[in-house]
Amino acid sequence: MTERWAVAATEGGGARLVPLDAAGLPTAPAVTEPDLAEAVRSRPGVTRWVWRSTTEIYPRLLAAGVPVARCYDIEAAESLLLGHEGRLGEPRSAAAAHARLLRAPVPPDPAPRHAVPGSQSALFEPRSGTELPFDALLQVYADQLARHDATARPDRMRLLTASESAGMLVAAEMHRAGLPWRADVHRDVLQELLGERYAGGEPRRLAELAGEVSAAFGHRVRPDLPADVVRAFGRAGIKVRSTRRWELEGLDHPAVRPLIQYKKLYRIWTAHGWSWLQDWVRDGRFRPEYQPGGSVSGRWTTNGGGALQIPKVIRRAVVADEGWRLVVADADQMEPRVLAAISRDRGLMEVAGHDGDLYTALSDRAFHGDRDHAKIALLGAVYGQTSGDGLKNLAALRRRFPHAVAYVDDAAKAGEEGRLVRTWLGRTSPPAVGSGDDGEAGIPQEGGEDLPGDGSGPPADGGFTPGYASSNARARGRFTRNFVVQGSAADWALLLLAALRHSLSTAGLRAELVFFQHDEVIVHCPREEAETVVEAIRAAGELAGRIAFGETPVRFPFTTAVVRRYSDAK
Repeated sequence: MTERWAVAATEGGGARLVPLDAAGLPTAPAVTEPDLAEAVRSRPGVTRWVWRSTTEIYPRLLAAGVPVARCYDIEAAESLLLGHEGRLGEPRSAAAAHARLLRAPVPPDPAPRHAVPGSQSALFEPRSGTELPFDALLQVYADQLARHDATARPDRMRLLTASESAGMLVAAEMHRAGLPWRADVHRDVLQELLGERYAGGEPRRLAELAGEVSAAFGHRVRPDLPADVVRAFGRAGIKVRSTRRWELEGLDHPAVRPLIQYKKLYRIWTAHGWSWLQDWVRDGRFRPEYQPGGSVSGRWTTNGGGALQIPKVIRRAVVADEGWRLVVADADQMEPRVLAAISRDRGLMEVAGHDGDLYTALSDRAFHGDRDHAKIALLGAVYGQTSGDGLKNLAALRRRFPHAVAYVDDAAKAGEEGRLVRTWLGRTSPPAVGSGDDGEAGIPQEGGEDLPGDGSGPPADGGFTPGYASSNARARGRFTRNFVVQGSAADWALLLLAALRHSLSTAGLRAELVFFQHDEVIVHCPREEAETVVEAIRAAGELAGRIAFGETPVRFPFTTAVVRRYSDAK
């Protein structure tokens, strides 16, 4: 039987606690105890802790050596419920939720905090303005349970909230564990790539490349300023719209090679250079602040540190401790497999029902063995490439896998019409600005690689704003077409993390989850535990698929590497 308790931190490190029934109502008087960690430790029978915010409570428990198995994060739940109700963007704090419950003025959320590089505890300090009386917090929780029940698919929505809360626990634990990082190796890599540092200026290699760029144009050009580069090409009689690599590579000009190389090294210098190393790596660990559900699709983001954009060459500095290994696992073709599961297309589920290369299997069934065309067609369906070869390939895909293509087509149509669309578990897309339509599609975007400073095109993952997608119907349709798949993949990934965390914990291993991004996890473990961890990841992926999507033929395999250095995994 599930035993559920609510807990809130009090001044001086104490706690206010009360047991709850299934409706979120207290079953006994609340108690106050002087030590938060001891209050939780002394109740091992509690199977789920209900609290305002994981970032407020859990780091204190971890610091005291008190992990918990499950929690319910009220503020994470409020964000999901607001989205489901077509109100994404409204204040999500518990105080705001309580004000809405009372039909009182709603306080704004506190300003976003900036991560403190290398900090272990300052990242998780309580935010001023969000304090709420304990009784009021319980009222918000009970109301949220009722709001879950009122959704179209309550079981799925409750599962989404539970998995998002589990993700919050994983994020706090990964922050505390940290990603193993060798500062000496990092410095050697920077010296190799960038050369000597000059006080107040660019490193030697960047200065040399900047000189080559200027020499190629015949006058001084600042390669770190895109507008300066665009003007320089214009003076040379070449019209360019941006300094994106794909556009530069198509030009016949001697400045292109040093310019592309400069931008690549400039990004490393500014994003993961000596200053980054000094700020973010402490005691052999890199500890970013992960933000589960930080993007509208449910993908994770980080608050500073660039953890989700570590260049491969810098990954040489991610080195396992002596006698330990990094188990690096990438989900194979995750989004196409998710599309097969959510669309229930029998043909595509059959293709995705094997551990081998999905695009090869797809090409054998619909593209005469042409893997490249099969991949372009399937990704074109997900990302909305509906012109040129993409349109021809999509037509072939539609004939062979009609339900899969119809699923994303319906999501695109709903987006174009300004309706809400949802992931498989119920995460909801932002409403179209000014649409005035809170209808939903009944079913349930991000991405792209620009060089620094280009400043054109739609925002990348995590930077989407409703106003951009709704600036025209077709743009929003492309967003919602992708949202249905990418968001459902994020749902699956949360369940993967929860299952893997549970497996590692119950097996009594020393292994630690230390990194996650989109479709990749890294576990740091003693060498002798590596094969057990590999199997745990495989089993967690399959279990996550069954829990998220039910019993389907679809498999969710991983490419897994056991390495000492992260860079050796790919």
